[in-house]
Amino acid sequence: MSKKAILVLEDGSTYEGRNFGCEGISFGEIVFNTSMSGYQEIITDPSYAGQIITFTYPEIGNYGTNQNDLEAKKSFAKGIVIKNLSPVDSNWRSEETLNDFLQAQELIGISGVDTRAITRKIRTTGAMRAGISTEVLDSAKLKKMVIESPSMLGADLVKVVTTKENYRGPIPKVQPAFPIVAMDFGIKQNILNRLSAHGLAPLVLPATATFDEIKAINPTGLFLSNGPGDPEPVTYAIETIKKVIDKLNIPIFGICLGHQLLAQAFGAKTYKLKFGHRGANQPVKNVLTGKVEITSQNHGFAVETETLPKELEVTHFNLNDNTNEGFRHRELPIFSVQYHPEASPGPHDSDYLFKNFYNLIKTKNQT
Repeated sequence: MSKKAILVLEDGSTYEGRNFGCEGISFGEIVFNTSMSGYQEIITDPSYAGQIITFTYPEIGNYGTNQNDLEAKKSFAKGIVIKNLSPVDSNWRSEETLNDFLQAQELIGISGVDTRAITRKIRTTGAMRAGISTEVLDSAKLKKMVIESPSMLGADLVKVVTTKENYRGPIPKVQPAFPIVAMDFGIKQNILNRLSAHGLAPLVLPATATFDEIKAINPTGLFLSNGPGDPEPVTYAIETIKKVIDKLNIPIFGICLGHQLLAQAFGAKTYKLKFGHRGANQPVKNVLTGKVEITSQNHGFAVETETLPKELEVTHFNLNDNTNEGFRHRELPIFSVQYHPEASPGPHDSDYLFKNFYNLIKTKNQT
């Protein structure tokens, strides 16, 4: 029988449930995700580093887990909060249960709590620190420990998740294929898969890669990946991006954290959202086409539209709260979006952005 577990939020809200996955104690920023499926991809998305993920969908674990759906080999999340843990994993692709998967990932989980009440709390109060424990079951004591835990604001989590060594992504089957550099701020495997599927051969570099290292590779394009935490402390990457813009005339495509870092490289500012956008159902208006895309998102910070310089034009905005979801340079082959066009999990409305990146590179190399 599973052990008793307790979840305590920074404001003192307490939720009692049952433990699954690993036992112990863990602290992080509590956030919620509204996706109805794709829990394995969400749990292994490096953008969740330092966070406790609350799933609003009530039934989790019913189709198990497998090695093919990993977005990263290791989860950087701090905990999982769900309503009901499925007692069976019923799917032909399943290799192990969610419970066994979390144990292998050394990740603590709590089930049997009202996740929708927790979500309403986060929406009202905002994302906050929290703790899950099977060891300290005194709520007052655990709250004290939560308040003493690190804050997400100002945290550089990119260095926690980035690759330590260069490596190559999947080999493209589309020809002609173009070699690009992908800066890893917490890149997902399916981003590399989609780049490859559209004829781009990514060489993945650490977030700390210098301009000279990128220049020596002589890439046809630069991709700026997703990643966790506050973009402001990632000054080393911002400086590198600035130099690439100024000194290398190559197309640049950024998503999620890469979008925010690219904006800062142009002098724009970012800010922390109240509770962020996390889920596979975020409506985004494409200003250039007039179409609405349903997008997959995972971010707690956003670009201040009002601070974008005149050389950048807004291309996308969020229909729920009007926050910036994309921009492009008016003259240079540079663009970015806040959401996840690879959509793992999520709809494929925005996959065209990878093709746009490929076409920019192809055109550049034909002139």
